[in-house]
Amino acid sequence: MAKLWTVTKREFLERVRNKWFIVVTIFGPVFFGVIMVLPAYLSVRGMRNVKVSDIRIIDATGTGLGDRVATRLNGGPMGDATATQVVLVAPGEVAAAESLATKDVMAKTRRGYLVLDSITIQQQRATYAGRNASSLGEMDSIENALRSALLGQRLEGEGLDPKRVEALTRIKVDMKAERITDKGRGGSGIGSAIFGFLIAFLLYMMIVLYGQAILRGVLEEKTTRVAEVIVSSVSPDVLLAGKVIGVGAVGLLQQAIWLGSAVALYQFREPIFLKLGMPAAPAIALPQVPPMLIAALVLFFILGYGLYAALFAAVGAMVSSQEDANQAAQPVVMLLVFSIIFAQPVMLNPTSRLAEIVSWVPFSAPVIMPMRMSAVQIPWYELVGTLTGVALTCALCVWISARIYRVGLLMYGKRPSMRELARWIRQS
Repeated sequence: MAKLWTVTKREFLERVRNKWFIVVTIFGPVFFGVIMVLPAYLSVRGMRNVKVSDIRIIDATGTGLGDRVATRLNGGPMGDATATQVVLVAPGEVAAAESLATKDVMAKTRRGYLVLDSITIQQQRATYAGRNASSLGEMDSIENALRSALLGQRLEGEGLDPKRVEALTRIKVDMKAERITDKGRGGSGIGSAIFGFLIAFLLYMMIVLYGQAILRGVLEEKTTRVAEVIVSSVSPDVLLAGKVIGVGAVGLLQQAIWLGSAVALYQFREPIFLKLGMPAAPAIALPQVPPMLIAALVLFFILGYGLYAALFAAVGAMVSSQEDANQAAQPVVMLLVFSIIFAQPVMLNPTSRLAEIVSWVPFSAPVIMPMRMSAVQIPWYELVGTLTGVALTCALCVWISARIYRVGLLMYGKRPSMRELARWIRQS
């Protein structure tokens, strides 16, 4: 135990005292805050400068639908009626009007054009073409204006007053989502979803960064022949365990500091958003995080980190150069990428069958299950089963990696084949 503590202490202090660790730990929350707030700020600012109404509407419906859409795009009856150009054409003249409108868009006279015809009235389908066709926000604005215009036209067709129709079809709903668990109301649903995604992303980043830190550390000790001196007084198993525990403790410390800083930044979000010129700070209540959830999150991080750290350490012991390490580490990195690929589908529907299956896979559970736990309530037996599966897989990976590490740490030359790795595992 004394030797294990010595190796763990050395690995921990060596990284904590590094100036880059201090810089990243202090400015990490600021960096993540910037990459979260800055895109939203730029989007809001960009939408202010974008004239979504600067388009041409080719109306072949004969019902005045184009004028209705133009009115909504220009901000209502009091808006600039000349911003949107409405061209009334016969059904047989649509192709010629589209060709002319395409030339105008290419000449940058208009941003795009919207085609309305009989299919728009009967099947609620329309066609838009323009330079901004890839802008999801602008397309959503045009689609909402068309939907509102169609609804108003239908209501007027039922005999309602046009002014009354205008008032009825311009409704903005602000819906608050709140979780309900077995213990009652559990706070904001949106806040829980965001919290779960941030936790999953943070765990993923920590596993990638500190897992590869172990790989680089093992490779450096091996290439500089320091390992030969160390293993003369410390067994390879103790050296591997000390590295994993020491680097993992650094990761936990950094996560604790980052989470504390994130909460502090959230408390001062109002002046930050106002300083940036944002319209209003999002009023998302912090989710209630019970102690059991915190304990489960820590367990998933420890087990997930231990699993991947052992694999990265084995990769570092197998190779003798950075180029070989990059290639040999690709299967391990792909396992991590597999888990983060499913983060968005799981966040959108954490109760789906896909979310359940992915959260049971030991290699993706350390990232996916914390996200599901933060978004919905997980049955205790599923949580215990997932933790057991991850723990058993972690123990198996550590057992295999320890044997590869024991032999590969003092092996030099070409990268071993799969048959040689199997022999190392059997004979060590």
